[in-house]
Amino acid sequence: MTETSIPRVDEPLDEEDTAALAVNGDTEADETEADDDTEADDTDTAAVASGREKKAAGEGELFRQSEIAADYVEGLLDILDYDGDIDELVAGGRPVVEVVGARLQNLVGQRGATLEALQELTRLAIFRQTGTPSRLLLDVGGYRATRRKELAAVAKNAVEKVKEYGEPVRLEAMSAFERKCVHDVVNAMSGVASESEGVEPNRRIVVRPAD
Repeated sequence: MTETSIPRVDEPLDEEDTAALAVNGDTEADETEADDDTEADDTDTAAVASGREKKAAGEGELFRQSEIAADYVEGLLDILDYDGDIDELVAGGRPVVEVVGARLQNLVGQRGATLEALQELTRLAIFRQTGTPSRLLLDVGGYRATRRKELAAVAKNAVEKVKEYGEPVRLEAMSAFERKCVHDVVNAMSGVASESEGVEPNRRIVVRPAD
């Protein structure tokens, strides 16, 4: 079985909090999540209207979560005396907070470890105010977008090796966010499949020929 390492992000080095994980459940839910939305029968106008109302309410709650998260992150930045612009939004059916500014590398940390911890603390802050577990996605300085591109290259390289040699390829241990990025790329390709093995913090992906 081939071992493939993941390149590091070229940033100064200056994703989990146990209590937060206990509140939010297994982070693997972020890795293997699927779209649970169902479409109403076109012949049932009342059902369609009801579904739209529920969806709107859901989006409103998600945006509220992003606002709570933005306030919490802003408080952290004030305490740390960091400057940054904070945007709150809803994307992909989940609340998102993005922090943009200079000198924010310390909030990302090695391989995004600090960012993952901050994300879990922010999710916990949302839970304390709403009583509802959150799937908030926190990003700092565009780290996650950059990391997605790197992981896409890693996933494609693993797929090429699997197709060439016909043997499984084990990737380096990753966070739930990183694993999901790889799963998304592999699942979009034919002839291969991916699965996770191990336990945190050493959980990793195995790319193998499809059955």
